[in-house]
Amino acid sequence: MAAIALRSPQYKSDVADTGTPKSAKITISIDGTIQYTLVKSTSLNETMLWEIAELCRDYIDITFNGAYTAETLAIISTLTSHASTDGSGTALTTSTITDIGYDGYGTFMEGSNPTVPFGSRPTWLISGDPDHTTANNEYYIYAPVGTASEIPYINANETMGYQSYGATDVEITGSPAGVKMNINRVDCTKYGNGHKITFVNKYGALQDLWFFLKSVNTTNKKQEQFQRNIVTSSGTYNVNTHTKQDYNTVANTSITLSSGYYPEWCNQWFEQLLLSEQVWLTRLDPTNPNATQYVPVNVRKNNIVKKTSLNDKLIDYTFDFNMSFDYINNIR
Repeated sequence: MAAIALRSPQYKSDVADTGTPKSAKITISIDGTIQYTLVKSTSLNETMLWEIAELCRDYIDITFNGAYTAETLAIISTLTSHASTDGSGTALTTSTITDIGYDGYGTFMEGSNPTVPFGSRPTWLISGDPDHTTANNEYYIYAPVGTASEIPYINANETMGYQSYGATDVEITGSPAGVKMNINRVDCTKYGNGHKITFVNKYGALQDLWFFLKSVNTTNKKQEQFQRNIVTSSGTYNVNTHTKQDYNTVANTSITLSSGYYPEWCNQWFEQLLLSEQVWLTRLDPTNPNATQYVPVNVRKNNIVKKTSLNDKLIDYTFDFNMSFDYINNIR
């Protein structure tokens, strides 16, 4: 069994090396139900090759409403060669492959068919310090003083989970991840309570990334306008009536967040945020400060220049996030 990263291609193959095969077939079962049956021609000793990630990923639905829920797929790929041309008749060869699908990705240099977490298990499903010297100083998170949340991990049998930590905890030991997690507390009261961004990271897990410094809220509008005729039948007009009439007004809101200072190795977190396809902002309800909202947002940046301590001394980033909806409710 493998924990496969479905944002990158995943190839399944077998050799049609028995009898006189004329067709190859793959059935893909997702969470116990056969969702796809694909057939193509083949011949003796030919490799039957299929790419399944694009098909399987359609069935992953990661959401965030304040609860950290592990979203993976149980995938069974059955490859067969057949004596008939349409994938029917006698099954000459059969190969069954069982996987767990994660909404993660590998890079080109990590090679084909990437698996999560690109290393040994169990471990945390966030990127650690690549220059660590012991297991105890590889993994860190940065969170404001007095906040609690959860951190994703993968256990020895490729199952994802989330480990909670309390508002005063400064480390996690003895967890299902099997590796120490260091929690660095940051006092950001000069700028408020900080802003938590939650995103689907490289490993297909929900990861928190805190922005500790100032924030700027912006409202933008788009509208059309026409020249209105306000002359009455008697040749007069009302001076209080608009002649340039606005219509089809659409408004969008955005927020600009400053990260505060992070170690250089945390550049990979901000890169993964940039590349994430699902991002949420946690904030207080503007109309009810006693309630919390989990707002879907889109990253407006198209690139980041990776900062280094040599070039930039202190490492901080500014990100712009668009609310993933129009400010004026137009859902019909």
